Parts: sequence; C-alpha cells; structure tokens
Amino acid sequence: MKKDIVIPKVEAVYLVVVPEFNIAFKSTDWNVYIVNEKEIAIEMVLIISKGYDDSRETAQMRHKIELLPSKSGVKFELMIEEVLVLNNEFKVTFFMDNVLYDKVFLIKKNSVKKSALRMVKSLGKRGVVVK
Repeated sequence: MKKDIVIPKVEAVYLVVVPEFNIAFKSTDWNVYIVNEKEIAIEMVLIISKGYDDSRETAQMRHKIELLPSKSGVKFELMIEEVLVLNNEFKVTFFMDNVLYDKVFLIKKNSVKKSALRMVKSLGKRGVVVK
C-alpha cells in the first residue's frame, strides 16, 4: 500500500535564513523565509520546525501559509542565536496543482553565519540558502 503512494520531488522551493536589523531591539535577527521559484503558486504550505542536538531539543513550531505566489518568498520564523548552535529541521508540505509535495530541510548547526550569505534575487536580500 505504502509503495503505491507517490510523493513527487520538491524542486524550486527552498528556505533562506536572512539577517535583518531589528530597529526596536537595535540588534540583528535571523529570519527564515520560504521561497517559491516556480512559475506557479503553491498552496496550503504547512511547516513544522524544531531544533535539536544530542542532548537538547526545542519545542516544535507550526506555521501555515495559505498561498505562496510564484517567484516570491515569505518570512515565517525568527531564529534566535541560541538555536543557531543546534541542527534545525523544517518539514515542509504543500499542494501544487492538487498534488501533495513534501520535503525536510535541515540547517546544520553553526552553518548560519555571515560568511555563508549570498544574494537571493526573488527576495532582494542576502541570506543562507537551504535546499
């Protein structure tokens, strides 16, 4: 039965961790965006995230985005400095053309740093890209 279920490969959808200055707190925050580079919108995006290592685990966070237009991105989570030293897992599920897509993105511990930033055109920002 399980072998009959086909979940297609996720392409052109990825995460970007972006450093952004927070005026209220006068600090730099790391925000996570989901980016849709496809030519078509994706719908009912569900994201479950958690951080972990060998001895610690954060609470799970859940996010829902009704519609993510093509060639766009949306911020959905703040990553505090204490979480950047953990592995961070993001389980992303969405529909496109009535087909279910699913992918787990992993941000390895200590990989989010300024030296890893690159330009993401669809956001118009520099960030750490996670595919």
